[in-house]
Amino acid sequence: MVRRIDVTGAGGVSLAAWEFADPPKTGEVDRTPGVLLLHGLMGRASHWASTARWLSERHRAVALDQRGHGQSDKPPEGPYTREAYVDDAEAALEQLGLAPAVLIGHSMGALTAWQLAAKRPDLVRGLIICDMRASALGAASQREWEAWFKSWPVPFATLADVRKWFGEDDPWVERPNPSRGEFYAEVMAESDDGWRPVFDPAQMLKSRETWVYDAHWEELAQVRCPALVVRGLDGELGRAESQEMVRVLPHGQYAEVADAGHLVHYDQPDAWRAAIEPFLDGVLTG
Repeated sequence: MVRRIDVTGAGGVSLAAWEFADPPKTGEVDRTPGVLLLHGLMGRASHWASTARWLSERHRAVALDQRGHGQSDKPPEGPYTREAYVDDAEAALEQLGLAPAVLIGHSMGALTAWQLAAKRPDLVRGLIICDMRASALGAASQREWEAWFKSWPVPFATLADVRKWFGEDDPWVERPNPSRGEFYAEVMAESDDGWRPVFDPAQMLKSRETWVYDAHWEELAQVRCPALVVRGLDGELGRAESQEMVRVLPHGQYAEVADAGHLVHYDQPDAWRAAIEPFLDGVLTG
């Protein structure tokens, strides 16, 4: 069962939230904390489908298509600010009746999650930060992303071409990575001339520029709930920085997933589950 739930985000933006399995039919689900899953930049709620399904065995788990992504609205003028993304997640928690919830965020979604946890501690019972840095990335990083988007050979003739380019031919790929190809195939839609992303790359850059120039340690230190920092050993978050994030978090814990890159939950779903399930058991049932 896949069910869409409409949510009204900040400024009236229409957002699509998704359940990928029926919640437990025990009568207890209304009294247990919910889980809100937040994808990263360019992602979509369906990237969480595997995680949401096993979570739904005992809890209500909902994944959100954030503004500009998936089947949510993509307002031409935005805004695509940090405040807008955080306010959207806040609205989702309240409208879906999930709070106090555990927030699970990947990359940009993780930043949104910890900023919301700092802003509204009453809504957040626990936090999982997946492969997101707290340090500033800088102007060079933004320029690299601009050049990367321009390098995409869009439109792609077929989904097989999407999988091959993002899994093998993309200059950013160090070695063949089929799961990366599948990840990007999920964010493509067929048009008259071929396959194109469901998002506007210009909007993605606009979203990204609202965080890459700043560090986010101060907000991390304001998170009062238990928090787990997860990194893929081949991901973008280094061990030293991740351990400093754990130190800065008032109730921080650490986990890592071997043989995983930035797309930790997508690269290694079983190892990802093994890494986060003990933390979730403690937070959701404690």
